[in-house]
Order: sequence, then structure tokens, then C-alpha cells
Amino acid sequence: MTQTLVLASASAIRRTMLINAGLTVTVDPAQIDEQAVKAELRAHQSPVETVAIELAVRKAKSVAGRHPGALVIGADQILDAAGEWLDKPADRVAAARQLASLSGRTHRLISGVAVVAGGQEVWRMADAVTLHMRTLTPAFIETYLDRVGGAALTSVGAYQLEGLGAQLFRRIDGDYFTVLGLPLLPLLAFLRERGIIAE
Repeated sequence: MTQTLVLASASAIRRTMLINAGLTVTVDPAQIDEQAVKAELRAHQSPVETVAIELAVRKAKSVAGRHPGALVIGADQILDAAGEWLDKPADRVAAARQLASLSGRTHRLISGVAVVAGGQEVWRMADAVTLHMRTLTPAFIETYLDRVGGAALTSVGAYQLEGLGAQLFRRIDGDYFTVLGLPLLPLLAFLRERGIIAE
């Protein structure tokens, strides 16, 4: 199938997941005001799953006009800690604060994904994973941040499960790909239904 796939995300791990799954993708990161969208939907008491999907849809639609005829994939992820939605930490101090606040607690990662074709949404879904973080000492947090460096600022919660972040957890309930920011298997199933990849 020759239909182009476009990923409306700057996330290197999302791109890697798609490529590792055998897909050829063009990357064209979306530029939307995520905080404004979150505030708007939160004011309407929208569930966090709805917010994650809506962010994904808006990202895909914002890019779709530049790629007529393509399938545009939008994705977003929200960390929900007992009703508090965390954003990517702005600096090391914020990263340490996030890790300390999550230490010994359970939180959820909600990943939304949407596909847009011809400016119209053709598919959407969200998946949630529950993560149980072990209790972290202040010394461990500082050592961890020393080792991961700037990578701590690239994701909510200041961790990447595919790397040293695995040491932060005692249990994870749910899909590994969802933790990484993309419900990959349902997306691949949709692409098979569309004939983009072979059965």
C-alpha cells in the first residue's frame, strides 16, 4: 500500500516503535497549545481518557493539511496521579519534585491515539496503564537524575520505562507500549483493517 503515514509527534520513542513494527513514517510534529486544551476540557469535567484522545485528534488535524492523501497519526499521554495531571518537568528541580510526589504511590498513564485522513478523524482510542512506584529515597532520586540527565525532562513523571526508569517501579499493570506513549497493537490492527499493512 502506498498511502503515506505521518506521525504528528516529535517523540523519538513513538517513531522508533512504528519503525520497529515495520512501518515507514514521515515525522511532522504538531504545534498546539496543549495546556489550553487541557484547561478547556478540564473545565468541562472531561475524563482524562477523553482529554488524551482529544489532544491526539487535534495534533493529527493540525498537521493533516500539510499531507493531503496521508494517514496522520496523533498521540498524547497524560499522567494521572489521584486526579492531578502531571506535565513534563521544566527542570531538574521539578523532575525531583515529581519523582518524590510519585514515590511509593500508584499512578496511571493514559495514552490516546487518533488517525486523521483528509482532515477527518477516522479512528481513535485510549488505553491506560497502572504503575506502582517503589519508595524512592532522596539520595536515589538524585543519583537517578545524575545518570539520566536531560532525558528526565522529556517525559511526564521524569522517567522512561525503556531505560533506567524501570528501576523506579515494583509492578506495572497494563500494556508496555502504552507506557511508552502509543497503544501500538490496536493501531496496527486498525492499519491492517485499512489495508495499510498486510494481514
